[in-house]
Amino acid sequence: MSSALTDLFPHPIVQAPMAGGGSVPQLAAAVSEAGGLGFLAAGYKTADGMYQEIKQLRGLTARPFGVNVFIPQPEYAESGAVEVYAHQLAGEAAWYETELGDPDSGRDDGYDAKLAVLLDNPVPVVSFHFGVPSREAVDALHRAGTFILVTATTAEEARAVERAGADAVIAQGVEAGGHLGTHRDIPENDGSGIGLLSLIAQIREGVGIPVVAAGGLMRGSQIAAVLAAGASAAQLGTAFLATPESGAHALHKQALTDPLFARTELTRAFSGRPARGLVNRFLREHGPYAPAAYPDIHHLTSPLRKAAAKAGDAQGMALWAGQGHRMARELPAGRLVEVLVEELDAARTALSAEGGPR
Repeated sequence: MSSALTDLFPHPIVQAPMAGGGSVPQLAAAVSEAGGLGFLAAGYKTADGMYQEIKQLRGLTARPFGVNVFIPQPEYAESGAVEVYAHQLAGEAAWYETELGDPDSGRDDGYDAKLAVLLDNPVPVVSFHFGVPSREAVDALHRAGTFILVTATTAEEARAVERAGADAVIAQGVEAGGHLGTHRDIPENDGSGIGLLSLIAQIREGVGIPVVAAGGLMRGSQIAAVLAAGASAAQLGTAFLATPESGAHALHKQALTDPLFARTELTRAFSGRPARGLVNRFLREHGPYAPAAYPDIHHLTSPLRKAAAKAGDAQGMALWAGQGHRMARELPAGRLVEVLVEELDAARTALSAEGGPR
């Protein structure tokens, strides 16, 4: 990878930004202090909320870190589908004794204000999800000294990332937990996601910029595999979700390894955009009927998810998780980085030994 990025952190481990509360300053600081690249998630926060977390993180570590920003989404035309889904969720609202949220609570996630903060108070790395920033935004961030990553889920999207001037592309395989970072939300493409190893190969053949691999990675041996496949670093989210520094709800952390939650699925049930989570009652009952309407559905279901968490009911929460969730380890984040590096080194040593003289 370009030395501009690898000079920032000694180990090829990036802590994925997890919007919704998982990526708190304490987690990002612990990862960066251990030699990885910690990340804050600006998604669903105000620009000032993001700024306050950046200040808090800077008080915890002097090491480099990143901030993730959501690209604004286009207007959703079929408002009737949102109304139908709201009617379907009326029983959930009654059960949790709360009101449904306002689906028109905002589409741009404070994007312009967040960019302004990141230009006035530059951070080492900024990543973008759900699309590609404008060339003007990329150039402005570069002038501020910021390294730019953008998520892609196909080789075509990766080419768009390269054309925009980004420094590296995050290849997000379908195994990844949370929201897929597709640049356009096309319902007809549901179920056609690409596995990480195939995606790395396709992107490597299509673009010249470095690749950060993301999707279901939980062990150092898997990091070794994606590095061998051509990635320059690995991004892990679910692996860090169970750490004590993570801001995830205790029920969410417990569910990762609870036999009751045996598998994950991609669903639109909670947000209106495909996101991978543990299969629970809410996902089973409402996933088949949720429209492609992000962030409308996110706003609509937000009070339900909060009420379920307050009630201690994991069956009504959005339990985002990657396919490797059962391999989660309740280690301190810094120690987890150390263990991952040890496993990575062992895998590389084994690979070298197997490839040596016989």
